[in-house]
Amino acid sequence: MKKRLEGMRILMFVDDVYEDLELWYPKLRLEEEGARVVVAGPAAGKVYDGKHGYPCKADTAIDDMAENDFDALVIPGGFAPDKLRRLEKVKDLTRRFHESGKLVAHICHAGWIPISAGIMKGFTCTSTPGIRDDLINAGAVWVDEPLVIDRNMVSSRRPDDLPDFCRGILSVLTGEPL
Repeated sequence: MKKRLEGMRILMFVDDVYEDLELWYPKLRLEEEGARVVVAGPAAGKVYDGKHGYPCKADTAIDDMAENDFDALVIPGGFAPDKLRRLEKVKDLTRRFHESGKLVAHICHAGWIPISAGIMKGFTCTSTPGIRDDLINAGAVWVDEPLVIDRNMVSSRRPDDLPDFCRGILSVLTGEPL
């Protein structure tokens, strides 16, 4: 039986203090559907520690990534996005995914990266309430919902929303309704 995401490549970012569940749950769920998920960090092969201590070894370096090699970008939360958004390559990749109309998915604090990439104006989204004002100040319309899909953007609030977050990602990637 053909898997729904067979042949798709999905990029995820990692750095220290990422939210463990927000990386691993979507990664494994997308792989289960047949996608090849590549986790990129500031250094290839480095092991990054999650907020709750779960390690993640970066498959490759962010600097070596190109948007045209992937079908989607999924950004886990935690406090890693606050560090990652300072990297020009992270902001550039995020902008390129957005401009090409590809999926940009972010959960919890991960909205910091699309904010810094300058792509939130006019989008409805959600996040942890802690970055609500940041998203509004970036021109987004913030709502308190477990899942928001607006065009090519999928967002959720926190780890409890991961089942909805993954359903939203799959819906956008497959074109199937929720």
